[in-house]
Amino acid sequence: MAHYRTVVIHPETGGEGRYDFEASEGLMDKSPVKVLRHFMEIVDRQILPAEHVDYELNAAMKSDNGKVVTGMGIMILDKGAQLPFVAMISERSG
Repeated sequence: MAHYRTVVIHPETGGEGRYDFEASEGLMDKSPVKVLRHFMEIVDRQILPAEHVDYELNAAMKSDNGKVVTGMGIMILDKGAQLPFVAMISERSG
């Protein structure tokens, strides 16, 4: 297993969260959409387990060196809240 970190920014409030998680060694070799999908499953099951989290992904891209995946979209919570976000995912050492 490899260790990854995601930084999520909420542009309307300026809020920021950092989330560490484990996944297979080859996660960053996958498409940006698949990397973000994996993280959003963690959000739904582990970070916000009391509330179903859906999302709409508006953009997903990978840096030229393939080490950072960036996504922009909207998290849609069961209670109706829609939260725009920017997420950056990278492998972390240690």
